[in-house]
Amino acid sequence: MKKTLIVVDMQNDFIDMALGTAEAVAILPNVRAKIEEYRKNGDEIIFTRDTHGEDYLDTPEGRKLPVPHCIKGSKGWEIADGLYVEGCRIIDKPNFGWPHWSGEELECVELIGLCTDICVVSNALIIKACFPNALVSVDAKCCAGVTVESHNAALATMKMCQIDVIE
Repeated sequence: MKKTLIVVDMQNDFIDMALGTAEAVAILPNVRAKIEEYRKNGDEIIFTRDTHGEDYLDTPEGRKLPVPHCIKGSKGWEIADGLYVEGCRIIDKPNFGWPHWSGEELECVELIGLCTDICVVSNALIIKACFPNALVSVDAKCCAGVTVESHNAALATMKMCQIDVIE
């Protein structure tokens, strides 16, 4: 069975810059270890990048979250040092979830990254809807939310939607 690791938005702005949190910094060793495990096994690894333009504050998202972040080409937009694996695909997504997963061939998918309560949950639910027979999981030790409470609420939501949460 083809295994795929989706590393969601492990970008500087979400770790230790514009929207960074101590929890995001704390998961870095777990994320590195998980990526290395998939790399050693020769499994597929896909990275997503939250991607905005200079006009971010004029967008519907920017009006609700008026903190410029992940502006294409900026240091904050880049995947954190030491995480990217050469040759892996990067998907630049302009919003929370990437609606084009249906064009993929996903059988066994594990998601990790940031933020549990926004982009991780969005992508997990889209993938589960596109591939109802796929094994979809999220490793809670490799995710962090905007707050601890919203992280836990997102994990509970995913469990209710038959996404396996690895504690």
